[in-house]
Amino acid sequence: MQSVRSVLIVEDEPIIAMMLEEYLDLLGHDVTGTADNVPEALAIVEGGGFDLAILDVSLRDGADCWPVADALAARNIPFILASGGVDSTKGNVPGCSTTLEKPYALADVRAAIARLPTN
Repeated sequence: MQSVRSVLIVEDEPIIAMMLEEYLDLLGHDVTGTADNVPEALAIVEGGGFDLAILDVSLRDGADCWPVADALAARNIPFILASGGVDSTKGNVPGCSTTLEKPYALADVRAAIARLPTN
C-alpha cells in the first residue's frame, strides 16, 4: 500500500481539478493546494508543505507549466505532467518521473503516483 502523500494540483479546468481531488481522496492522499495559473502555483511552491505535484502542461491563460516544473525540480519535489495531447517532451526535466495522459482514470493516477520517488 502507498503511504499518504500531500499533493499540489496545478490545473486550469475546474472539472478536471475536482475530479483529480476526488481521485486523490479515494487513494488516501491529501490535496494541500490547487492553482489554475503559474503565478499562483509558484507562490504555493515557494510556501512548500507538499510531497508531490500534478501539473497540467498547458494552462488556459496561454502559459505552460515549465516555470512551475523548474521551481519544483529546484526543490527536489517530484511531479507528474498531465497532458491532453500537448507535447510533453520537456517531461525529462529533473523531478519529473512520469506523465499522465488525459483523459485519465483512477488507476492511471494511482500508477503515476506509485512511479514517483518518495522524499
